[in-house]
Amino acid sequence: MNKLLTNFQHHLDEQDLSTLTVKGYLSDLGHFERWFERINSESLKVQRITPTDIKNYKQFLLNIERRKAGTVNRRLAALAALCKWARQTKQITSDPTENIKGIASVARSPKWLDKHEQHALKRAIENDLELAKKNYPKRWITRRRDASLTLFLLHTGLRLSEAIGLRMTDLELSERKGSISVQNGKGNKQRNVPLNTDARKALQEWIAVRPGCEHLWMTVEGEHESLSGRTVQRILQRYAKAANIKELTPHICRHTFAKNLVDSGVGLEKVAALLGHSSLNTTRIYIAPSERDLELAVEHLSEG
Repeated sequence: MNKLLTNFQHHLDEQDLSTLTVKGYLSDLGHFERWFERINSESLKVQRITPTDIKNYKQFLLNIERRKAGTVNRRLAALAALCKWARQTKQITSDPTENIKGIASVARSPKWLDKHEQHALKRAIENDLELAKKNYPKRWITRRRDASLTLFLLHTGLRLSEAIGLRMTDLELSERKGSISVQNGKGNKQRNVPLNTDARKALQEWIAVRPGCEHLWMTVEGEHESLSGRTVQRILQRYAKAANIKELTPHICRHTFAKNLVDSGVGLEKVAALLGHSSLNTTRIYIAPSERDLELAVEHLSEG
């Protein structure tokens, strides 16, 4: 990484942004750096970036790499953040991204599991537990953790970082009610998430067999440490394959929780509070038609 991006990374680290956000900025800027050096035959310096560079890069993303609007806009936003910082620190006197517009696109709803996919997933979890209990008793506690964690994500809508950061002291649980205190929400915001019956049941079944450790979700074999995000993603991928679901990620679990709330008639203000959204505009994506909704809409034309 060149000196410019290294200094910008130090600036981002001071802004209390998430690790993933910083990594995303640097990845997008790295892409621009490679393009800039190839096109201009010089190393990237913020003083050498011109409005023409930004326009040409935008066209390169659209017409050569055929990138989607979301990717183009994200990379332009990373460049805008870099140039804004450079201007604030008096490295440049004018911002080359100032008059560059993003790409307008139709808002698309996020991916979530429909009712059929949710049913298939729960059956796959139950079958996996039964098989492990019968044939792999030493692995059963691990599989119990995997099952409970997946159901927990589906019924709480927590972000991956929020879930794996939970400690036992963040949990209040009884037969009839329970809640989770999220200490490390996005933007360092704290919130309390009530637990429904399914979430409580999943937690109770895990707590009944889990090894002693301060982390709620932890490794079972070897030393008991907090689960890594990559481990959680592998767990969900295994269940997706067993349930014949195209894709399953922590974010899809989160979106499924939110969509289920909206479909049940829960108001957007309550959904936003449960998800930890700071703006209702973020929550409105759950009332937008999904890809499957649009597919069904055009299919009905054929049937007519």
